[in-house]
Amino acid sequence: MKVIDTHCDLLSRMLIDPVIRFEQEGSGADVSLPGLRKADALVQFFALYLSETLPDRGMSPILRMIELMQEKVLCSDQIILIKFGTDLKRMVGRGQMGGILSLEGVDGVGGNLDNLGKLFELGVRFIGVTWNYANWAADGVMESRGAGFTDRGREMIEECDRLGLIIDVSHLADRGFQELAACSARPFIASHSNARTICAHPRNLSDEQIQTIIARDGRIGLTFVPWFLAKKQPNVMDLLHHIDHFCSLGAVKHIGFGSDFDGFMEKLPGLSSPADYPELANLLLRYYREEEVKGFLSRNWWTFLQNNLPT
Repeated sequence: MKVIDTHCDLLSRMLIDPVIRFEQEGSGADVSLPGLRKADALVQFFALYLSETLPDRGMSPILRMIELMQEKVLCSDQIILIKFGTDLKRMVGRGQMGGILSLEGVDGVGGNLDNLGKLFELGVRFIGVTWNYANWAADGVMESRGAGFTDRGREMIEECDRLGLIIDVSHLADRGFQELAACSARPFIASHSNARTICAHPRNLSDEQIQTIIARDGRIGLTFVPWFLAKKQPNVMDLLHHIDHFCSLGAVKHIGFGSDFDGFMEKLPGLSSPADYPELANLLLRYYREEEVKGFLSRNWWTFLQNNLPT
């Protein structure tokens, strides 16, 4: 079955470690071209994440990661950059995979909204407002004050809506989530978050947040990060518990997977790279109807991309 995965940190890994080779499995990263082939990947989202260890956390490393996308990922004729809805049709017609750029945290934008237009022109289509802590736009989930958007952050929402950049609420503090829902009428997503009712981690979504995303016809990517799945000895069955909960809230057509591969070290047993997606599909088919599984793996996100990417 085809797979769309809405979050990986390969580009930030490549930024730090130039030895990593996308075309070679086992070169030091979870995500590789052979692994995506084994997954029967349709689209992989590539995050532009600025590690807190970087000496420069401005636009320069963001632009360098976009260059790495061109130089090391898109150099293969098997994968193309998805910028517009027409690219989806072109990709399918040629039997290729698609790559989508997403910014994880607007720290590097530096409050200069013109930079959003530059990133849009370079192919970025999804904007995660924060990582775990506060930046110029809003508070992240681990910021103790739990504030929402700044005045400049609210201007950023308006600019994203104008450009057609889709906002990603994974990592955003609860108050910021509420303010975004009030400020913008457009669909938004959570690229890599699970259900807080099942695992009470602040990075997960509350039932109310899940229902808000459903009402907006947004999408949610369930992540494989173990500590977002269960507090004690997480395993792949815990992922199914989260799926069950999302479905109980009416999200059967609004969920998929955002693995966060290359963003964490301690892997869930049986889910260590994209190559493990076929086994996950087999497990899902034991508990859900085939049409539902196709939706979880790719169709739900495919429909969203068709409806929301710029034309």
